[in-house]
Amino acid sequence: MNGMTDGLSSTSPSATAPTVALFVTCLVDLFRPSVGFAAIKLLEDAGCRVVVPASQTCCGQPAYNSGDRADTQAIARQVIETFEGHDYVVAPSGSCASTLKKHYPELFADEPEWHERATRFSAKVFELVSFLTDVRGVTAVDAALSATVTYHDSCSGLRELGIREQPRRLLKSVEGLTLKELPEADVCCGFGGTFCIKYPDVSNAIVGKKAKHVASTGAALLLAGDLGCLMNMDGKMKRENVGVEVRHVAEVLAGMTDKPPIGGKL
Repeated sequence: MNGMTDGLSSTSPSATAPTVALFVTCLVDLFRPSVGFAAIKLLEDAGCRVVVPASQTCCGQPAYNSGDRADTQAIARQVIETFEGHDYVVAPSGSCASTLKKHYPELFADEPEWHERATRFSAKVFELVSFLTDVRGVTAVDAALSATVTYHDSCSGLRELGIREQPRRLLKSVEGLTLKELPEADVCCGFGGTFCIKYPDVSNAIVGKKAKHVASTGAALLLAGDLGCLMNMDGKMKRENVGVEVRHVAEVLAGMTDKPPIGGKL
């Protein structure tokens, strides 16, 4: 990410603060760096020392979902070696976090040494919002946004990591914000990583239904915790002329909504 380097971030929490290594994710790095900066702010506000390892790469999820076990293992080894020395590993993405936490140990079931390393590593991994609430005990954020928003529960975060109430709890603490529940919020948006490429017609039908549900809420802003889902839904809503802006939940919680929304004009 531009402006992020290996080492400590700009603020100086106490010497006893836990060190959190931010797993930026490919999509955040390439398409929405503001989510990474929002994550750093939230983590620092929660009393953490944040590092962003410069040698990090993809989590390996596309290869894993495509059945390429060998390349996924090679990626996983590199990620574990890069991140295992820190107290926690946090990702602003339920899908990437679940890959690191749930699937890395499975990859090395037949390799005792690496299975042990992967298991120790996975215990340190958390999705951003769940880390703030469940580990650091954050109950409210210092942010304001006068808007009605709705929230989509991304599949991996919800089903593999149990993330549902945590983002809603923090969003309700944002001054001026009104949260309107999304019909079928827990239903897939149709992205599914490589799924939308392999089955574009099915994916388009699913996201089309999602776009109609978003429009029905009357909300001005759609939020979620996975950038892939957000980009997919934003693209469909633009094609269907649904006038709803789209942002990652971290940007709102960090009070960093001064930049254009996803897909907005710079």
